[in-house]
Amino acid sequence: MGLRRLLPPLGLACCLLLLGGSGVLGNRGTTTRRPCEEGPDPVAEREPWSLLRYGTVKKHLKALGALSKKYWHYLVCKVWKEGCQEEKGKKKELVLFPGWSLPLVGQDYLEILSAWYCSFGKCCETGDCRIVNDITGLEADLSGQLHGQHLAKEIVVRAVRGFLQNPRPKKALVLSFHGWSGTGKNFVARMVASHLYRDGLKSECVRMFISLFHFPHHMYVDSYKVQLKRQISETVQRCKQSLFIFDEAEKLHFGLLDAIKPFMAPSDNKGQVDYQRSIFLFLSNLGGNAINEVALDFWRAGRAREEISMEFLEQQLRLELQEAEENCYARSHLLEENLIDFFVPFLPLEYHHVKLCAQDAFLARGLPYTEAALDEVARMMVFVPKKEKLFSAQGCKSVSHRINYFLP
Repeated sequence: MGLRRLLPPLGLACCLLLLGGSGVLGNRGTTTRRPCEEGPDPVAEREPWSLLRYGTVKKHLKALGALSKKYWHYLVCKVWKEGCQEEKGKKKELVLFPGWSLPLVGQDYLEILSAWYCSFGKCCETGDCRIVNDITGLEADLSGQLHGQHLAKEIVVRAVRGFLQNPRPKKALVLSFHGWSGTGKNFVARMVASHLYRDGLKSECVRMFISLFHFPHHMYVDSYKVQLKRQISETVQRCKQSLFIFDEAEKLHFGLLDAIKPFMAPSDNKGQVDYQRSIFLFLSNLGGNAINEVALDFWRAGRAREEISMEFLEQQLRLELQEAEENCYARSHLLEENLIDFFVPFLPLEYHHVKLCAQDAFLARGLPYTEAALDEVARMMVFVPKKEKLFSAQGCKSVSHRINYFLP
């Protein structure tokens, strides 16, 4: 209630400032007269409060009060919508006097003010008011915090940016993350959520499903299908832009994958819920062997891992997925019907990448570190293959726990 008492005078003050800058409080000193024009009577100029000017000022003040009420009503409706439902459909136009107009910048400031209020709590029935879509921040954080994954950084940023900039996408965006455990798949998924939604994974527009946690028993797959379809439908109805994350996708039952296929397929959706503004992320360890073999071949050939191109790697990845016939994810229609828009490979992490992860872990906890400490953490990890000992078998998954050995 304290905010409600504070905002009326604040709204009026904003209106006065905005209107003052739009030229509506008079044009004194702004008009010039050419030398050949006949000027007004000097006597009339010395009578500023003549009846004509008094009437004009009175009209301006009346219009100013009407505009202040209009601005305040607009702001209240943006923040507390329940009080404006009855006026929905009623179109009242404010009759302005000559030279008066509703400054567009005023509406922009009110949008900023209402967004500022919404940042402290919920102010609308859906989570749409908490969508931020900060692609610049996503790109910057991926560049600074995701180590050794040049392909994943580029593909994720380009795919998400292009999808959000498209006013009418033909289908939902579907990304499939592949690679060994600990290479950053879950980390990137959480980062996408935190930069698209102010509340991150806690947003009511984001749903995360972990296969063995949410769908542990195959005997209940029919019940899971009904629940999953209902949860996706409700989320899409609630939010115009939704994000769905499926961790351990290779362990999803074939029936569940088949059940969610219609949500990702192209559709005109005439008269139906629009699923085309949704984003689906599938996280899987499948394809890790093919990705690692490519990375190892490049290393043996003396070539930098940054030279690995998506054109070559995607072909190897698809071949491994198609050969895994016993896996439900590989057998699903997602691959067969080309519903996956981008395969995102996560390369195996090397020794210096693990050191960077250890450094991030120390900084995140506000702890001092030395180069020797970073080396010690990296040496505690298991590296494969047995001969080359090039790639961390766990990636960076357990690094944050291993720095506990250095605490006093």
